[in-house]
Amino acid sequence: MTSILEIGKRAKAASFIMAEMSDTDKRDCLLRVAESIVDNADRIIDENKKDVVLAEERGTSPAMIDRLKVDLKKIEAMAEGVRQVAELPDPNNELLETVTRPNGMIIEKRRVPIGVIGIIYESRPNVTADAFALTFRSGNACILRGGSDAINSNTAIEQVIREALSKKKPGIEESVQLIKDLSHDSVNELMKMRQYVDLLIPRGGAGLINNVVKNSTVPVIETGVGNCHIYVDKDADLNKAVPIIVNAKTQRMGVCNAAESLVIHDAIIDKALPLIYEALHEKNVELRGDKRVMEILNDSKDVVSATDEDYGTEYLGPVISVKTAFSLEEAIYHINRYTTHHSECIVTEDKEAAETFLKRIDAACVYHNVSTRFTDGFEFGFGAEIGISTQKIHARGPMGLNALMSYKYEIRGNGQVRP
Repeated sequence: MTSILEIGKRAKAASFIMAEMSDTDKRDCLLRVAESIVDNADRIIDENKKDVVLAEERGTSPAMIDRLKVDLKKIEAMAEGVRQVAELPDPNNELLETVTRPNGMIIEKRRVPIGVIGIIYESRPNVTADAFALTFRSGNACILRGGSDAINSNTAIEQVIREALSKKKPGIEESVQLIKDLSHDSVNELMKMRQYVDLLIPRGGAGLINNVVKNSTVPVIETGVGNCHIYVDKDADLNKAVPIIVNAKTQRMGVCNAAESLVIHDAIIDKALPLIYEALHEKNVELRGDKRVMEILNDSKDVVSATDEDYGTEYLGPVISVKTAFSLEEAIYHINRYTTHHSECIVTEDKEAAETFLKRIDAACVYHNVSTRFTDGFEFGFGAEIGISTQKIHARGPMGLNALMSYKYEIRGNGQVRP
């Protein structure tokens, strides 16, 4: 097994080659990888089945199994994500700003790759392809460290990628490195390799993300924990509100942009809550509500009293908290108190209330009359995403190509010296 140190050295060496690759070469390599992913679908699915069987034997929840499982539809989506990234404009060497100083010195600010990007992630094998595609298109090398639950799937996908790259441009396959050592020591070593790794991006549960943020000496972009809220305002159109809530909660429950918390204005709750309850009950979703909610749904099944902990929980399953608000201001206060700064939504026909919500909610993505499930690089037109940043520095929200770039200044002169 290749050591973490050797992986870091290989990735760093490859990053210098990547920085000089032409737009055409990167695009052609990615299209070849997309084709190879489809051609090797059976191989990837067979390896994925091994991971799924082991997960089921461990009693993994259905929502997490859904994140892990790969089928032909997901294979095609994986390949399509790579194709879309291939067709995106190359951000490398983009001129951002030019300044000519009084002494004739010309200063140009240009986009450049970050270098080596490490991604630590769990469960979702598609991240292997997405992370590779975005780092490669942006001119970066990547080190991937997936979870033990998807090791067979991730290994198969990485091998398919490397084989495709080596046939297209021998040697460039070193730009993608998968850590197969699944011990905690491998993560700890990766987090300390400042000499070779320029940025770490953790994708997964709160425990993984907090561990990386607290212990890494490599710069980190915090991503992804999603306690996402939907606020049903007093002026909401319930014909919009109910489908939005059902989609945001149940379209896929085990993802970070699924709705976990519902806030309803007291003026509309008597009418809205029974409709919302019936729609969610059909999907076997349990509601955890405050006193007002319990009074309205007193003898209903799948309804229990909420605790303060419920309002801050990312369930990733068939549970949603419900809170009554007596004003827009109270709803905003409650959401900003419990938000993970991911995705929040207001459903209302009052444009002024919507604008107030959009401006005052502290989250990466704030929606008006739209499901939170759209917080996704593919849906935003980025082709794919490296993660969803919930911090404010460098990158925020779904991270596409530009979020994987830095910049540098190129200064040209004719013998100027500083007096």
